[in-house]
Amino acid sequence: MIGILGGMGTQAGLDFCNKLAMLNRGKVDQGYPLFMLYNKSNIPGRPESIGVQTGKFSNKPEDAKNITKYNKVLKSLLEGCRSLERSGCKFIVIPCNTAHYWYEDLKKNIRIPIINMPKEVFLHTKKICKKNSKIGLLATEGTLKTKIYEKLFKNDYNLIRPMHNLQIKSVNRTIKHVKMGNIKLAEKSIKPAINYLIKNNCKKIILGCTEIPIAIFAFKSLKNVKMSKLYLDPNLILANSSMAKYKK
Repeated sequence: MIGILGGMGTQAGLDFCNKLAMLNRGKVDQGYPLFMLYNKSNIPGRPESIGVQTGKFSNKPEDAKNITKYNKVLKSLLEGCRSLERSGCKFIVIPCNTAHYWYEDLKKNIRIPIINMPKEVFLHTKKICKKNSKIGLLATEGTLKTKIYEKLFKNDYNLIRPMHNLQIKSVNRTIKHVKMGNIKLAEKSIKPAINYLIKNNCKKIILGCTEIPIAIFAFKSLKNVKMSKLYLDPNLILANSSMAKYKK
């Protein structure tokens, strides 16, 4: 059984479940994968706990206040993972990019495997993109400032992100719209950031916040999502990786 630690946000967790189901569309009920979604929506805010406003990241020993924030999120994430572990899940996925800032500490404390979503995106990119290609990145400020993707991509690709004003007015606003359920507004607000990355000759664009694919693909079929040659959707990549591991 696949364990899904969701709630970060709720729409993103449901989007992952939907993609898992759609990858198996056409099968009889018994042909779908067994999975359990724990929509743990009470996990403290990840960007706020990281300390993105100050740049003093919360797992750094010089700032005791930020360490407390880091550990508060870690405790809640561990509670969710352990619940899935006790329920008999074979492995765990976390459809939230920013939450992977806590990945190493989670992995140390959970007995079953946790699939690393950003790493799966990197491995997928290596299969389809030439080395040193320009890759666009749309993500939360927390994901950007903790360099979750940069650490994986820096030796092989040139990651391009929107300018600061576009991050605020386009990306951040889009994420907020999705969390509030305003999908049509989100679809409109993300376009300036996408156009910026296209103008900068990005070969692919990583949709590095799980709310962003919802904004882009909400009114499109899964066939159109899968056929898109521009976007790298971490939730869809994670769903494919989950199915491969599930079948082993």
